[in-house]
Amino acid sequence: MGLLDKIKGELVDIVEWLDDTRDTIVWRFPRYENEIKMGAQLVVRESQAAVFVNEGLIADVFEPGTYTLETQNLPVLSTLKGWKYGFHSPFKAEVYFVSTRQFTDLKWGTKNPVMMRDPELGMVRLRAFGAFAARVTDPQRLLRELVGTDPQFRTDEVHEYLRQNVVSHLASALASAGIPVIDLAAHHAELGTQLATKLTDELAELGISVPNFVIENISLPPEVEEALDKRTSMGIVSSGTVGSMAAFQQFQAGAAMEAAAEGGGSAGAVIGMGLGQSVGNAIVPPTQPAPAAAAPAAGPPPLPGWYLGNGGAQTGPYDDAALAAQAAAGALTPGTLIWRAGMAAWEPASSVPDVAKHLGATPPPLPPQA
Repeated sequence: MGLLDKIKGELVDIVEWLDDTRDTIVWRFPRYENEIKMGAQLVVRESQAAVFVNEGLIADVFEPGTYTLETQNLPVLSTLKGWKYGFHSPFKAEVYFVSTRQFTDLKWGTKNPVMMRDPELGMVRLRAFGAFAARVTDPQRLLRELVGTDPQFRTDEVHEYLRQNVVSHLASALASAGIPVIDLAAHHAELGTQLATKLTDELAELGISVPNFVIENISLPPEVEEALDKRTSMGIVSSGTVGSMAAFQQFQAGAAMEAAAEGGGSAGAVIGMGLGQSVGNAIVPPTQPAPAAAAPAAGPPPLPGWYLGNGGAQTGPYDDAALAAQAAAGALTPGTLIWRAGMAAWEPASSVPDVAKHLGATPPPLPPQA
């Protein structure tokens, strides 16, 4: 530093920080030999805090506002310096401005897959990515634990550490949630809130909080996603009727043919079509035509009807039920002539057992009168 810079530094009586970056968390005010005039103006803007450090010890912390640096405004530093009588000469102290706004453009992602047990798919490997916001809640702890004497502490110096904390909590959050992988998308906001709370509690000792945590995507390995896509296609095609089963077989055959065509060669296409048909038959048995209804068992042909002969008149044919009715009406008597196919001649009803059984309740003819 030249003489002019030295003089200019001694003449400057405003201590402030106009942040022209978007990633600086802590900035140390540059002053020649750290000399600050007593009576200088300290300007701390909104979303800032100013920390005075004297000989390696944190002295005073100033919230947003404008201050005139005098012994009464620097109680801890005055005690350390021993200014009992209002000493007004320049004093040496380091001033660190700490940004307390939210740093929102912080990305996170899983470099390696996270293993978890899914209630439907079993053991699965998941990858995830998203963004989160970080904010300084305790400037003194931040200086002690992370910043040290760094004159310009940026987000990239702490980003990787925060990302590792995110990934370490992600696996436990997913496992404890007990949510199937297929349903995780509906719970991104819930999981993000849960992770933000856990991270804030863990980072409190560093003076950092995570007010917002966003899960953009949770994905399975490509081969698992491909299997799920095929399973979904199978469910769409094979759901429903027998006709859908045939459509499923056509779908399998077409998929096999397409794969074979990509492999090249007409022979490969034929083989692929056969494989597709075989896979379709293995998953859904081919539809077989319904067996024809069995013919009724052959039995004796039905007996022909009976004919009655009364007074030279022929009636019939009658089945057994009709014969019983004729007997009850008196039209069928023991002397009534009976015939049906297969008989050589007409015979009286009483001599034919199949007809005589209906005559039991029929009184015999009256005897002739003397």
